[in-house]
Amino acid sequence: MAFSELERKRIEKVVDAYVEKRRPPLHIRPELDIGYRLRGQSVEIFEIRPMWNKPDETMEHPVAKAKFVKTQAVWNIYWMRAVLKWHSYPPVPAVGTVEKFLENVDADPRGCFWG
Repeated sequence: MAFSELERKRIEKVVDAYVEKRRPPLHIRPELDIGYRLRGQSVEIFEIRPMWNKPDETMEHPVAKAKFVKTQAVWNIYWMRAVLKWHSYPPVPAVGTVEKFLENVDADPRGCFWG
């Protein structure tokens, strides 16, 4: 079940501000940028880079994901492991708000998200 329009706008506002704060300077963005998408009950943050063998095309590298579980009113936090599958984030597997999710991604004490 997708977010309501009001929930979606609030989440977009919060995540937009976070992504804008993390984006590199304008002159670097053709080589590295950050984006996000809302899909269903999930928010996914990713890096955008040119493909090494086709520099005119871009690829996305997943950074972090949070999935909202409405029945429990929590956001489950995931990170992308080297096997290219999402795994629960061990230090803090779930939080109550999208803001708390972004705080954990920003802090990243284990280097799971930003390396």
